[in-house]
Amino acid sequence: MDFLQRIYHSFNKKKIPLHNTDHEMKNQKEKRPSLAHTLEEFEDAVDILHRSFPEIQVEIIYFGHLIGNEEFERDVHTPLLNIKQSEIERLFKQSQFTKAHTHSEVIDGILKGQVAIFHGKQVHLIDVYGPVARAVTQSEQETVITGPHDAFVESSGPNLSLIRRRLKTSHLKVIKLSVGELSKTDVFLLYIKDIADMEMLQELKDRIEDIEVDAMIENTVLVQLIDEFPNSIFPQFLTTERPDVAVAKLADGGIVCIVDNSPTVVCAPTSFFDFFSSPDDDYQRWPLATATRLMRFLAFFITVGFTALYVSITTFHYEMVPEALLLNLTESRARVPFPPIYEALIMEVVMELLREAGARLPSKIGQTIGIVGGIVIGQAAVQAGLTSNILIIAVAISAIASFSIPSYMMSGAIRLIRFGLIILAGVLGNFGLLFGLTLITLHLCSLTSLGTSYLIPLAPFFLEDWKNTFIRGAYWSLRRRPEQTKTVNKDKNKMKR
Repeated sequence: MDFLQRIYHSFNKKKIPLHNTDHEMKNQKEKRPSLAHTLEEFEDAVDILHRSFPEIQVEIIYFGHLIGNEEFERDVHTPLLNIKQSEIERLFKQSQFTKAHTHSEVIDGILKGQVAIFHGKQVHLIDVYGPVARAVTQSEQETVITGPHDAFVESSGPNLSLIRRRLKTSHLKVIKLSVGELSKTDVFLLYIKDIADMEMLQELKDRIEDIEVDAMIENTVLVQLIDEFPNSIFPQFLTTERPDVAVAKLADGGIVCIVDNSPTVVCAPTSFFDFFSSPDDDYQRWPLATATRLMRFLAFFITVGFTALYVSITTFHYEMVPEALLLNLTESRARVPFPPIYEALIMEVVMELLREAGARLPSKIGQTIGIVGGIVIGQAAVQAGLTSNILIIAVAISAIASFSIPSYMMSGAIRLIRFGLIILAGVLGNFGLLFGLTLITLHLCSLTSLGTSYLIPLAPFFLEDWKNTFIRGAYWSLRRRPEQTKTVNKDKNKMKR
């Protein structure tokens, strides 16, 4: 007991506060702003600009590459050059100037493209943010034949403008969040009041606020951090470059997430079948759009199982081949030294290498490599006896079918599935192929997006929603929002679709 008392008196005598680290950090953050502290904070940052106006005793600090030159010249530089000492206080009373009370406010303001103006013991901030940004151009990933051709850019301001231009309603609400300890990336959640499901909105907001990362680089990283099943190869949120797609999702009761510095936006919730819809479907006559959409679903089954079916038939089930084709198949495989499973895997890997090379090379060279490389390598492989003609046809058809899927993220997942089905088909034949397809179906049934089924409207079954899922129904028949985002509006005067 005496020992504890001596320790207590020792601490009191030396006035050493216990657990003072957080207290000191808080005081450091809330201390009064000053020019010296600000310059010390940005020490060794060669891109910071510090200018003085000795006639009026004013110092300004800012990042030249984060501001708009015209705004800076109009609102900051010209007024400070032409003002007198006695008129400074009147200048700072204008609405565009904000007084900073803490050191952290000054630092955050400068990092966000504001100019910090030091005059005596006072610091004012003025927003002249205007970095160089890419102009709105046509989408390269989601091209359309008809319809609008503008696409999102890396700046959140123009992206919000592209949506506001299409939805001229005060019911369109925007929530701003910040993600990343270092990057402090702006994240915007957009929804239409009285249409969007507020429980889904709150769930998505909570997931984003719970993210703990140093830097948020792009919205595809954000998606992977908020996925309900992060280990699944299937994307659970739809990303798009097109404002018209985002607006359609908002009108259907969905939520759109805009991440600053990202040229795509995230749409939620999402079902598996959303990845097979293209903006072109909405701009064509409904019979033509329906036929095109059904063809994409057919392309899905072709790209997933066509090569695997070839392996299964040539390994275990020759009886499934018509007699007229059996002789050609036998002659084609007579010189091939590998079993069908190895033959198919080799050619699929070569096809993926050509696809990757074509994507990484400059556009003109990449197209040449993809076309010429495929023809030359395929022909040479057949002549050398490394593969059969029929397998080359099967691999080519599977590759072409994968290009019919509008979503690049879904197309990549499907291509990976193909390798697993080839292995199962080479080991177990048709049974292995059906077993693999069953596993895929069960996995899809287990996935959810913001708590909703990933296979809606197929499971759970909503026949009414098939009009705009498997087919593209006539607009006069689309009288309701999708079941996945449907909410009940209690007030009759509230907005309805």
